[in-house]
Amino acid sequence: MIVEMLTFAVEPSQQAEWLAVEEEVWSRFLETCPGFIRKEMWRDPDRVDLLHAVIWWSSRDLWKQITAEQVAEVDARMGDWFRQSSMVEYEVVRQS
Repeated sequence: MIVEMLTFAVEPSQQAEWLAVEEEVWSRFLETCPGFIRKEMWRDPDRVDLLHAVIWWSSRDLWKQITAEQVAEVDARMGDWFRQSSMVEYEVVRQS
């Protein structure tokens, strides 16, 4: 299992609307992707301007089947709400 963490800078006053658009655009797309397990959105209480999308995948191979063209198309659907993100990947080595 792989966990993808994306970090977005979103002003706190815009977060409710950004989260609604992100849910409608990105979450709906991810639900159609083979290997997608779940997604959560996290906020660091010490950095309230940062939102973290934490996405679980059954395998790295299935996750990486998403093409750059697909990502660009979904990002474009975010419109004015698009935010560049940073990404970190984690491999799950044990579950309890």
